Amino acid sequence: MTQDGASVPKAAMWMGGWLTLMLGMAVGGREATSELDVFQIMLMRSVIGLLLLYPLVRKHGGLLSMGTQRPLQHVGRNVVHYAAQYGWLLAITMIPLAQVIAIEFTMPIWTAIIAVLLLGERMNIRRIAAVLFGLVGVGIIVRPGMDTIDPGQIIALVVAVGFAVAATMVKSLTRTDSVTVIIFWMLVVQSILGIVPAAVVWKWPTGETWPWVLLIAFCGTFSHYCMARALVHADTTVVVPLDFMRVPLTALAGWLIYNEIFDTWMIVGTALILSGNLFNLRRAGTARIPTD
Repeated sequence: MTQDGASVPKAAMWMGGWLTLMLGMAVGGREATSELDVFQIMLMRSVIGLLLLYPLVRKHGGLLSMGTQRPLQHVGRNVVHYAAQYGWLLAITMIPLAQVIAIEFTMPIWTAIIAVLLLGERMNIRRIAAVLFGLVGVGIIVRPGMDTIDPGQIIALVVAVGFAVAATMVKSLTRTDSVTVIIFWMLVVQSILGIVPAAVVWKWPTGETWPWVLLIAFCGTFSHYCMARALVHADTTVVVPLDFMRVPLTALAGWLIYNEIFDTWMIVGTALILSGNLFNLRRAGTARIPTD
């Protein structure tokens, strides 16, 4: 426990919120994309997200308090994140989803390497074990076939690196900016980036689709808030491996909602992922940065 109250248990709690909201966005995304283009959904998520975030903005002093001394890093982070989101959606049209997921979850490896090189974080045996256990667990769950190299696989790998860069930049930004400021800039920058491509494919959602769009906006906004808060309380190499749990949890949601298969491999993979994360969280280090 640090002087400012930051701790790994608090980081784990915030990551629990991240995982819950990401599941909600996955379900909402599946439903909304049956009618709307992804570019339009991304723009609506950002614009509606700004409205949802406004109470937090007012709580922290209003729009004038959303200024930052690092605007270029905010813009850079969100350009990378927006491009990675687009690349992920492109990859799932080129190769099986299982392969995209497996490659995407190399992200903690790139995150750990980038965090060590740029942020000076330390890579200990627990964090290495969490990454390795998680990767093996994900591999068992999705059991991808990697017999040949496909352009979609290369795109998915670049996407994983992009998400890792974005996560590391968020960690850096939490050292000087509040979480609310970080999310505010994310929504503003990505709204601007999405105006033109969304305008090209725009169509008004039907009454049945609006609830899913609102769910995506809510989950998309506050999932990132939860992730940023988690990064306030612990190092990137502690927080990011917890995201491995998104794979088995999403599979469980698919089984419950869409009757997708949940087999023995899923149980074994989930056990490995959970074991790695518990090993990492035990006596893990805490962040030494200020909270909001």
